[in-house]
Amino acid sequence: MTISSQPAAVSLAEVTKSYDGRLVIDRLSLEVAAGEFLAIVGPSGSGKTTTMRLIGGFEAPDSGRVSIAGRDVTGLPAEKRDVSTVFQSYALFPHLTVRDNVAFGPRMHGVPRGERLRRADELLALVRLADAGDRRPAQLSGGMQQRVALARALANDPAVLLLDEPLGALDRKLREEMQRELRRVQAALGATFIYVTHDQDEAFGMADRLAVMRDGRIEQIGDPASIYDKPANAWVALFIGSANSFAATIGGPGSRSSIATDFGPLRTEHVAPDLRSGERAIAVVRPEATRIEAAAAPFGGDHVNRIPARMTDSVAVGPSLRLRATTAAGQEFEAVMRRDSGTAPDFHPGEEVLVAFDASALRVYRADKGAQPSLI
Repeated sequence: MTISSQPAAVSLAEVTKSYDGRLVIDRLSLEVAAGEFLAIVGPSGSGKTTTMRLIGGFEAPDSGRVSIAGRDVTGLPAEKRDVSTVFQSYALFPHLTVRDNVAFGPRMHGVPRGERLRRADELLALVRLADAGDRRPAQLSGGMQQRVALARALANDPAVLLLDEPLGALDRKLREEMQRELRRVQAALGATFIYVTHDQDEAFGMADRLAVMRDGRIEQIGDPASIYDKPANAWVALFIGSANSFAATIGGPGSRSSIATDFGPLRTEHVAPDLRSGERAIAVVRPEATRIEAAAAPFGGDHVNRIPARMTDSVAVGPSLRLRATTAAGQEFEAVMRRDSGTAPDFHPGEEVLVAFDASALRVYRADKGAQPSLI
């Protein structure tokens, strides 16, 4: 990623938005650098699409300021902002050729015909549709139509491109291909993309940074690896990806590395700084950091947690093997490993096993009413 030294491509300052008295965006502040690919994820109703609409000028904030490339655009309508949008529906003009669809925006801005058609051909080449300019949208596949929509959105050379669930109508294989195409095009142009999606795999596969939203606020923002490996709180830890989670109590004075659980004491290297001795908490460990071992496996040492359990099931999912085991207290754990690793265990339902994970993989957070520990 190459991020410009120019003013932020997008800046939201204490933006608030309500609908019919219901607060949807709550004093949201956000800066997106020029040349950055930012993805916004969150559950339904978290405010991610409203945030995009506020940036694009499709909605006006109740308070706060929206700036694009250093210019205050809070009171400007969508057509007065240097922003283009790609929606899930392609919205191509069926009576126009692909080339004329791409050239439509520059045409509306008074760009001479020769120049706008040259620009359209350049963009069609960029999205690998150089030979499709004379075809009609109906003659193209869904993935090709989405690439035409992308080229059309880029034709006006916007300061910011907003993408609102643009791949939702495509099947999985096409979505994966389009993810690669979007990332390639963004890198080639050095453009600023803000991508709103409910699909975490899309967000993690493309974005330089992720903003995780809940109840109109950003819970955490950072690069994908940090969001996944070091969630800011229990809610983010349980929302992003999958996780084994269970209730815990912080150990006594000087023992913050120890927690008490329904299935015995465990060790951890990561306790949220706001937790104190004796407080209830939520402990989280990722399935890929969890192992299912034979009950007679050698002792793992002080930095390895081992919990007696019984095997529940084992399911092959593509190249991965998903194993589940349940403790006597009823806590279910899931472990994920590669099937071709050469060490894939062959356990049977009901067999006694050990659930194991390193203390460094276990993270402990303050209990959150929106993120209760649960069975996977």
